[in-house]
Amino acid sequence: MSRKSDRKEAEFVFVPLGGVGEIGMNLYLYGYGREGAREWLIVDMGVTFGGDFEPGIDVILPDIRFLEEERHNIAGLLLTHAHEDHFGAVADLWPQLGGVPVYATPFTAEMLKSKLAETGRADGLPLHIMPMGGRRTIGPFDVELVSMSHSIPEPSAVIIRTPLGAALHTGDWKLDENPLTSAPTDQARLRALGDEGLAALICDSTNAVRDGISPSEADVAVTLNRLICEAPQLVAVTTFASNVARIRSVANAARAAGRDLVVVGRAMYRVIEAAQATGYLDPDLPFLEETAFAQLWPHKVVALCTGSQGEARAAMARIALGEHPNVKLEAGDRVIFSSRTIPGNEKAVARVQNGLADNEVEVITDQDAPVHVSGHPRRGELEQLYGWVKPDIAIPMHGEGRHLEAHARLAERLGVKQVVRARNGAMVRLLPGPAAIIDNVPVGRLYRDGAIITRADDGQVRERRKLSFAGTVAVSLVLSEKGSLLADPEVALTGLPATDAQGIPFATIARDAAIGTIESIPKPRRKDQALVSEAVRRSVRAAVNQAWGKKPVCSVLLTVL
Repeated sequence: MSRKSDRKEAEFVFVPLGGVGEIGMNLYLYGYGREGAREWLIVDMGVTFGGDFEPGIDVILPDIRFLEEERHNIAGLLLTHAHEDHFGAVADLWPQLGGVPVYATPFTAEMLKSKLAETGRADGLPLHIMPMGGRRTIGPFDVELVSMSHSIPEPSAVIIRTPLGAALHTGDWKLDENPLTSAPTDQARLRALGDEGLAALICDSTNAVRDGISPSEADVAVTLNRLICEAPQLVAVTTFASNVARIRSVANAARAAGRDLVVVGRAMYRVIEAAQATGYLDPDLPFLEETAFAQLWPHKVVALCTGSQGEARAAMARIALGEHPNVKLEAGDRVIFSSRTIPGNEKAVARVQNGLADNEVEVITDQDAPVHVSGHPRRGELEQLYGWVKPDIAIPMHGEGRHLEAHARLAERLGVKQVVRARNGAMVRLLPGPAAIIDNVPVGRLYRDGAIITRADDGQVRERRKLSFAGTVAVSLVLSEKGSLLADPEVALTGLPATDAQGIPFATIARDAAIGTIESIPKPRRKDQALVSEAVRRSVRAAVNQAWGKKPVCSVLLTVL
């Protein structure tokens, strides 16, 4: 980390390692102390998901090089709620941090324990349960949770107090008087915080581009009840598995319609179990496993499915393709996408919806009926929060660039004295003032590639992108010790056309290029295997490019006998 000044006094600083400039991969740091001797509180440790740009990568995590260097100065990790983009990286990254204690509310803790059990890492994590609205000391920080509304049980904002002053980290939130699971946003506590005096508000920006107030979760429940009760045939509902209020609304609607609820997808089971264990769903909630589907009358079924984001291995995508082992849809059945499409997932969701439509299944989205509401604040809700807590400093977080800028301009219009436009890696001094970006720390992305965690710049994903555009050519050569070819080169092509425009096989083009290159190299120099391999690789790639107009990934396997 670069150091731009010799600062000896204690400071209260904020550092985002993920989540500022993007939606997802949330990881935020709060530091207290003088430069070089700060203690750190981590707030959230989440993931984002791979797309077409990251072939073969399902999960992307924040790079924690900075935290690994500071592992002996970390006071704790506090989780605001149990969405994957806020807690999904704990299982992979926590082991790198030297046993740092983890703090969470009961439902979030239950979800974390379930995730750790699946990965075989449940033992050894020091998990401390904090009640809703709880307050405790973590290192030099006096930490208090504030109940908020969101699309999952027990979302919390965090008041972080230091001897210099306090900051409010909102987490994900909205204003909803009837969120159906947890308590509504604790307006009284937020107003009291404003009266106490708040230095900095670090706040969710996801819907800062939208005017007005977000609708209530209770409104969605009414719509789902109507759509399920009036459906003449089978109904399937897909939603975010973590939305316990939505699960309960679907279950209530199924009961009202006299239908059996069938749960389809492992992630949905995990959330239901955690919600039952913590009292957010009835322990006797009547539902059937997907294996029971074949024995039921379809017009008496509501299937609650994973896969609202078009995930290829989730239930809804497999159902749309007719490949699910247990659940089948027919013409006239109804599928409700009770979700929003996360940016980047549009193509995947469209593929699933089009697959359903091709089979004459009725598809209902939030464009057709109010079947989903966001869990994030619109501009009207942001204005109310700023009016309650009256911060001296505003730092927009949790959003892409346009969301952050819309939030920053709103804060300025509302009269906030200092608005800091930060991005991942920026170290922002909150106190003592004035607020400013005083340093930068290393940031980046890690890929979970199967069972291995790699850095985004390690190269294998770049190679996969190249393969997806232009295929690969592998050439096997056998030379004598004197440099003579002992057999014609063997060529293997993947992802290339069979022939060029004149009908010449690309295998022949590659083989001729390899032979010609070897013959052009003086025999004494052919003993340099690296030189021969690179020369053949370049010539084969160039020959294919000349005939095809694309440059494949080329590799050469050289054997000397």
